[in-house]
Amino acid sequence: MHIHEALARFEGPLIAYAVSLLHDVDRARDVVQDTFVRLCEQDPRPVDAALPSWLYTVCRNRALDVLRKETRMQPLDENTARQRPSRHPGPATLAASRDQADHALRVLAGLPSNQQEVLELKLRHHLTYAEISKITGHSVSNVGFLIHTGLRALRARLGVVEARSPSSGGAC
Repeated sequence: MHIHEALARFEGPLIAYAVSLLHDVDRARDVVQDTFVRLCEQDPRPVDAALPSWLYTVCRNRALDVLRKETRMQPLDENTARQRPSRHPGPATLAASRDQADHALRVLAGLPSNQQEVLELKLRHHLTYAEISKITGHSVSNVGFLIHTGLRALRARLGVVEARSPSSGGAC
């Protein structure tokens, strides 16, 4: 059966069936539309033999998917919305983060160019020391030294306190 014939013959009955499941004409039409889209994507030979049952099965499964999705969604009233904190930062937090990032970039720009370059390649591009070594021409150990000293200088200029390891002295 050609898709146009199937549509003419089954669209109305499928919409009625979907309405009986969903109790909403618009959602039922969406489900039936999706059913016919899936029919167009199928190899017609196996489907043609059992077209009515295939259409109703796909329509039913799509309608049940819609119902399951809706039961997971809970309506949110205004009071509940006010009580729930947003997962997204507010404007003040975003502005503070932007200011901190701008400050960090200015501090980074104050480092020697070879430290800036290796930090950029390591932190932004996630390259290995060996890859950075090939790109910059520095030895792998020199790359490690430049990254270490660059990070130390950044921390100091940004006022970040470095954690001391237990072996760095002091009483244990």
